[in-house]
Amino acid sequence: MEDIYTIYYNSFGIAFQWKRCAVKDLKKIQLVFRNTGLFLTQNELIQFSKNIKKSLNQSLKCEDCNNQNSCKSILLEAPNMQTSFAMNYNELKEIDDLVNGACFQLNLNKLLEKLIIS
Repeated sequence: MEDIYTIYYNSFGIAFQWKRCAVKDLKKIQLVFRNTGLFLTQNELIQFSKNIKKSLNQSLKCEDCNNQNSCKSILLEAPNMQTSFAMNYNELKEIDDLVNGACFQLNLNKLLEKLIIS
């Protein structure tokens, strides 16, 4: 864990930045959840957040389903349009928290840097 700077984590996953990597990738965010890792720019992270909100708003639970919270019936589109994740409602809420927490922390860090520099 010495090679990363943790941005945000919850029980579902972690968002972090590598301390040492190619200069052009230094600002990218590594998002790891389940068995998946996404290496995203901040703009891609914001787009992913929008995709999550869209999936949450469109998620319909089957009325007669006994496994409404565990059924992986929701498709979440990744920031690149070629990838989607099958998720259940609880996972979608967890990844929403993970991505929003990471965005919040990144914005807070930017604000603090501006205040310190000024």
